[in-house]
Amino acid sequence: MESQLYGDDVITVKPFLKWAGGKRWLIANHGDLFPQDYNRYIEPFLGSGSVFFGMQPSTSILSDINNELIGTYITLRDDWVELRRLLESYHLHHSKEFYYNIRASRPTTSIERAARFIYLNRTCWNGLYRVNKSGHFNVPIGTKSSVILPDDNFEAVSRLLSRAELLSCDFEMIIDKACEGDFLFVDPPYTVRHNYNGFVKYNETLFSWEDQLRLADALIRAKARNVKILSTNAFHESIRSLYSDHFMLTCVDRVSPIAADKASRKRYEEYVISNLGEY
Repeated sequence: MESQLYGDDVITVKPFLKWAGGKRWLIANHGDLFPQDYNRYIEPFLGSGSVFFGMQPSTSILSDINNELIGTYITLRDDWVELRRLLESYHLHHSKEFYYNIRASRPTTSIERAARFIYLNRTCWNGLYRVNKSGHFNVPIGTKSSVILPDDNFEAVSRLLSRAELLSCDFEMIIDKACEGDFLFVDPPYTVRHNYNGFVKYNETLFSWEDQLRLADALIRAKARNVKILSTNAFHESIRSLYSDHFMLTCVDRVSPIAADKASRKRYEEYVISNLGEY
């Protein structure tokens, strides 16, 4: 489901970032779970945008609390040519010393900030986004050295993003924007440890159980407004109890890509929470 109509042509637009908990596997393997007919596409936890790029909606609202992430999307949308030029330079200069110099840098222009973000994402350990208590990115260098990838199509990404409103704010504000007929895809950080998949430890200080409760309440309100909803979350009793009275819950499985050792990357279960069966 990655290839969709794009203008008058069919073109594949892939995510340009790697992101812990990304849903490329969901849109690829469970495309039947997603609606074909909706008004706006709304996503409050954007991350790498795998579902957005897979569905290629004509109108959307995309948001994430991560200001650097949204700033990167905005810059790629507005000036992809200059951004690619700078990334090509980083590609030529990539080395261990260069990586740590870029990681330590604090660029002041939007182009440099976006290039730094994409460069670190593509060359750090496993594409992991993690910051210390001071808010500084602290992931060590990884084994991949390619900054420009063969399937990069920044022009197509920019054109697709030109149809989107990009915001950086709390998820509740975005969910409350959804109106009747809109499609809301919600992929929050998983704050409950399920099957010890290693994902929670990267997010537990950023998304609390109180946030999970706020999220559930916001989705229940959106359902009452006849918003089409598909959300993912941890396969855990505490999550089931939040949603089972209001939504249909389906169990799907995935492979965790976070473990350094491929042998440790096992299959894990997640909940898909939806009201789409009502439409």
